[in-house]
Amino acid sequence: MCGVVGIVGTSPVNQSLYDALMVLQHRGQDAAGIMTCQNGRLHLRKANGLARDVFDNQHMINLPGNMGIAHVRYPTAGCSSSAEAQPFYVNSPYGICLAHNGNLTNAEELQRDLFREDRRHINTDSDSEILLNVFAHELGAETSNLSFDENDVFRAVAGVHRRCRGGYAAVAMIPGYGVVGFRDPNGIRPLVFGVRDSGQGPEMMVASESVALDTLDFDRVRDVEPGEAVIFTDDGKLHSRQCAENPQRSPCIFEFVYFARPDSIIDDIFVHKARLRMGKKLARKIDRVLGRDKIDVVIPIPDTSRTSAMSLAHELNIRFTEGFIKNRYIGRTFIMPGQTARRKSVRQKLNPIDVEFKGKSVLLVDDSIVRGTTSRQIVEMARDAGASKVYFASAAPPVRYPNVYGIDMPAASELIAHGRTEQEVCDWIGADGLIYQDLDDLIDAVGKKGKTAVHRFDTSVFNGEYVTGDITPAYLERLEADRNDEAITLRDNIRCASEIGVHNDR
Repeated sequence: MCGVVGIVGTSPVNQSLYDALMVLQHRGQDAAGIMTCQNGRLHLRKANGLARDVFDNQHMINLPGNMGIAHVRYPTAGCSSSAEAQPFYVNSPYGICLAHNGNLTNAEELQRDLFREDRRHINTDSDSEILLNVFAHELGAETSNLSFDENDVFRAVAGVHRRCRGGYAAVAMIPGYGVVGFRDPNGIRPLVFGVRDSGQGPEMMVASESVALDTLDFDRVRDVEPGEAVIFTDDGKLHSRQCAENPQRSPCIFEFVYFARPDSIIDDIFVHKARLRMGKKLARKIDRVLGRDKIDVVIPIPDTSRTSAMSLAHELNIRFTEGFIKNRYIGRTFIMPGQTARRKSVRQKLNPIDVEFKGKSVLLVDDSIVRGTTSRQIVEMARDAGASKVYFASAAPPVRYPNVYGIDMPAASELIAHGRTEQEVCDWIGADGLIYQDLDDLIDAVGKKGKTAVHRFDTSVFNGEYVTGDITPAYLERLEADRNDEAITLRDNIRCASEIGVHNDR
């Protein structure tokens, strides 16, 4: 999962891009990058780390220009090398840079075609570089001279949609022209745009989440439609066009469960309200299955589950309280690479308030259970703090299948619910009882019972149904072999050794 942003302004945009990355930091903590354009010349700063650590005052001074794009990354493909931090750049044609959120499911096929047919070289393992080169090739194929217009760009995006499969939301910048934002034909990954009046003319921004627009005083216009492209030209004009033949709005439901900030709006759905409805739905199931009389107190696992837990407690008329204090300087454990790092960080990240647990029957509420490592340690903490009973509730159904569209759930064997019954998961995490949200209830909660423009949600991590229709068992086997924790660690060790060798040779 990553965060992207692009801005065309009437004054330098470096500070606005940085501020947007700070707001989108929850979408990726591995690397950050900004690329700006001034007088046709591109300026880039990118590196591993949080945005606040990647950029200092001198870096910002070296990023002039009234338009630019930016990215925060956590890797689901490739490795965590700084060479794969974004944005990426390709010289031909016109000099294009791109930042991307998502995952291409036919990346290997595309890479072969780019080399054999398009004569383009891919230098990293990142599918974002592949997407950039496909877009660049399609734009070059549509133009035969130095000039081009929005029609050429829209035809190039249409070419991307014909060739690329998977989930992707991208921002691209073309020097001397403007910024382009486009979204895959299923709208799996989010993208929204807005405008503000600078006093010198309109400024336009596209970003992964609406909260980035809000904090920079941009008025949210709307989501980029599935398959649509929007263009902000450097002279302040906005162009948009549907570039896919059969678009279907199929957003990833896990955005609403976990990834998105609660103050964001995705596909006209308020994330905060969706999580409130999740809590109400889950409360009714808990009352049926467990009974409210067995619970003394409801305690959320900070932070994402807090909204659902409050709503759940209110629906059951049970006391809600904070039982864990979170160290806000530790990253989100679910998106940390490597199981060892995840285990170590849980104890550093959360500390129980003993008085809220001692002698009580506690219901812990989390947004989801993915690998189970965090849940197991939290149950242990609750018992160590003196809880007489520890029940666990998940606002999402069991995560049983890999995600192939840009979320770090690639290896089925690393998902605690894969191949296990709910009781077996309960026993593994050590709880006295485990209640999962039903999938139909989750869909109703997020989709407001069909009152949105969403055609369907991508719920593949829960039911194994992939909306792009191209995912085979063989593909999932290759994915697991390539992206399990052991494979990622080995690949990163090799890359790090290579980088150290290059450094020592200088």
